Amino acid sequence: MKVELLEATEDPEELICKAARNDYYSDFVGEDDFETVMGSIDGDTIEDKQETLIGHLLAHGHYGPFEHPQATFAVKGISRSCMAQITRHRHVSFDVQSMRYVSFDDVDPDDVREGELVVTPPSASDPDWVGRNQKTGAVDEDVVAEREEVFRESVSRSVEEYQRLLDLGMPPEDARFVLPIGTKVNMVMSMNARMLMHVADMRAAADAQWEIRQLTEEVLDLAAEWCPITFEYYEENMRNRKNRLAP
Repeated sequence: MKVELLEATEDPEELICKAARNDYYSDFVGEDDFETVMGSIDGDTIEDKQETLIGHLLAHGHYGPFEHPQATFAVKGISRSCMAQITRHRHVSFDVQSMRYVSFDDVDPDDVREGELVVTPPSASDPDWVGRNQKTGAVDEDVVAEREEVFRESVSRSVEEYQRLLDLGMPPEDARFVLPIGTKVNMVMSMNARMLMHVADMRAAADAQWEIRQLTEEVLDLAAEWCPITFEYYEENMRNRKNRLAP
């Protein structure tokens, strides 16, 4: 998996603060400079004032201003299982690599066994991996070796049969039905800062599946660089709380 920030609102936290100040500001935020707009907020520097205001907004559940800045991420190599989970978030915009128009007829089935084309879950090879609703994942080494072999043989066979169907003239949009749900896909997704926090509440949680947790953590790392005050506060005060942020 690889996640990159494609594009994002410049000065996102200035925009958040301007939007928030608009609600209680007697003049027009579109005409005054940022220092003037933030004049009544506590803090010695403009950065201190942003920290004060953003912390106040998040602490008091005033999330509307966080809907204005938006970020777009490119995601490489997640499974279609993970894609099905993340695309349930209807307030995120998605473009997903098509398996109708993109065929995988040049992939060597032997490479599939090494992780090409299909995501291999850690539980395929880790004898101590504990999944949801399991008390323990501990199994004998010979058992996990067999489990890994069954998994890799299955996906390799699926790719071989997919390519055979293409050779027999079946269109890619129909031949893809034999490919496993772990088949890798690329995706572009856009969301605002509030929605990103909601996704993190849901998908970085301990009970989320390992792959979507990894995806969300990588997005959060990028968000911390893009919108540092907001996501530092989120990490320190909002993660793993009982009441999750609504979209």
